[in-house]
Amino acid sequence: MNGERKIKLYSLSTCSHCRAIKKLLEDDARMFEFVDVDLLQGKERRVILEEVRQLNRRCSFPTMLIGDTIIVGYRLNDIREALGI
Repeated sequence: MNGERKIKLYSLSTCSHCRAIKKLLEDDARMFEFVDVDLLQGKERRVILEEVRQLNRRCSFPTMLIGDTIIVGYRLNDIREALGI
């Protein structure tokens, strides 16, 4: 990834803020992983929800991990700062 920090987004498929963050990352040509948690089922969903709780005790969405920086909610200025854009 050319020294870029890993980006992971925990989102909901129905969340407009989650979609806006995905678009921001795509428009900036960032490599990122995302999981639409509401589309998961069973054990896979439980495992991912536990990952989210480790980052965000309220388990709300969007929850983002940029390198070691955790950003909860649609905090565009914080996201841009963490990405350096």
